[in-house]
Amino acid sequence: MKLAIDAMGGDNAPKAIVSGAMDAVKEMDNLTITLIGDEKQIAPYLSDTRNIEIIHTEEMITADDEPARAIRRKKNASLVLMAQEVKEGRADACISAGNTGALMAAGLFIVGRIKGIDRPALCPTLPTVDGKGFMLLDVGANVDAKPQHLLQYGVMGSIYAEKVRGIKNPTVGLLNVGTEDGKGTDLTKNAFSLLEAAPVNFVGNVEARDLLDGVADVVVTDGFTGNVALKTVEGTAMSVMKLMKEVLMSSAKAKIGASLIKKDLRGIKDKLDYSEYGGAALFGLAAPVVKAHGSSNSRAIFNAIKQAQYMADNQISSIIKTTIESMKVEEEAE
Repeated sequence: MKLAIDAMGGDNAPKAIVSGAMDAVKEMDNLTITLIGDEKQIAPYLSDTRNIEIIHTEEMITADDEPARAIRRKKNASLVLMAQEVKEGRADACISAGNTGALMAAGLFIVGRIKGIDRPALCPTLPTVDGKGFMLLDVGANVDAKPQHLLQYGVMGSIYAEKVRGIKNPTVGLLNVGTEDGKGTDLTKNAFSLLEAAPVNFVGNVEARDLLDGVADVVVTDGFTGNVALKTVEGTAMSVMKLMKEVLMSSAKAKIGASLIKKDLRGIKDKLDYSEYGGAALFGLAAPVVKAHGSSNSRAIFNAIKQAQYMADNQISSIIKTTIESMKVEEEAE
C-alpha cells in the first residue's frame, strides 16, 4: 500500500504531517508514504525515513488561491503532484489538509470521477453522543444538487459505512425540515422517492436536531445545507466546551468540582474530537482522496492515513462503481 500526502497543506504543515506519517508507518504493515513538498522544511521533522519517501517541490497552493486556477497554473504544487501520483498509479490514495477547493478540483480533474457518478461528494464523520459517529454528505463539494445526486450520495455513504467503518446494514437518512414523508422542497421529496427504492437501509427524513443523537449512520443532503450543518455542529461543540471551561474555572468551589470530574470531562472532549474520526473522504472518485482538517495535528493526520488505507484496502471506489452500474442496469430494465 502506497499513499501520497501533501506535506505542505494545513495550518500545522509540515510538522504535523511528517509526525503523523512516521507514526502511521510504524503501526501499519506494508505501508509506504510519499511526502510531497519542500524537502528543506520536511527534513528537520523526519527523524525516521523508514518507508517514507520525499518528492521535492517548493511550489504550493495556499488558502488564498482560487482552486481551479491554481490547479491549472501551479503544475508543480505539492497538492497537484500528489494527485498525479495517484493518477499515474504510483500511489493508491492521497491526503491533504490544504485548500479544500483545490483538493476537490485536483480530485475531479486529475484523479478523475467514477463512471456513473454525476458529482463527487465531500463526507466527514461527525461525533454522536454515543461515540459511534455519523457520516454527513455532501458538505460542500457541490452547492447545488439534483435528486439523483442525493441518491448516489446515499449509496456511496452506505458502502463506506459498511466496508470501512464496519457498520452492518448502516441506516441512511435524508436531512429535512421534518420527519414526515412528503416534507421539504422538490429536491428532498424527489430524493426521498429515489432513496426508498435504492439498495440501502433508508430510514426516511431526519431532522438536524437529532443528528448528534445518531439518528442515522449516513445522512445525505445538498452541499449548501450540509456545509451549514457541519459548521453549526463544529461551532456548537467548541462553544459548549468553552462555556463548560468558563463555569468550571469561575470559582474555587467550581475548580474543586472540576478536579473531581476531570477524567469524565476528558471523555466528553474526546467524543467531540475531530482528530479521532480522520478526515473528510471525497466520494465518487476513481481512487480514495481524503481531506484532513485544516488545523489537523499529528493524531488527525495519522487517522486520515488510516482512513485512506482502509478505503484502498477495501476497494471502496471499485465497489461504488459496480453498485452504480448495477443500479443503472436495473433502471434500464424497468
